[in-house]
Amino acid sequence: MILRRAARAIVLVLPVAAAVASAGGCSSDVNPLKAAMVSTGSGIKPVEAPDFVAQSRKSDATYLPVGESAPRRAIRARNPAGQSALQAELEGARNRNEAKGRAAEGAAKDAAKGLAPNPVQ
Repeated sequence: MILRRAARAIVLVLPVAAAVASAGGCSSDVNPLKAAMVSTGSGIKPVEAPDFVAQSRKSDATYLPVGESAPRRAIRARNPAGQSALQAELEGARNRNEAKGRAAEGAAKDAAKGLAPNPVQ
């Protein structure tokens, strides 16, 4: 009779305990086992942030709630002169990259001139 009551109590409590553990299991600030260990003195003590970290953080930092998008910033279009300059810069970068590719290909061919291919065994 007593064993049946204990078994029923375990069956009723186990799903609730599993739900609580899974809900806060990944979060270090909601872990009841960690809180109990720290309060008894055998757990890991919280560490304060070093001075350079604390000084680099903004005191008035506001964070967006989860699920909200950041406010959009106005995007200015480039003027024709800026577009031309950007196009010239990108074309120059493409030409430099293609020249580097041709040089690497030539160097690889020169290095492979004296080598014979390995026969397949």
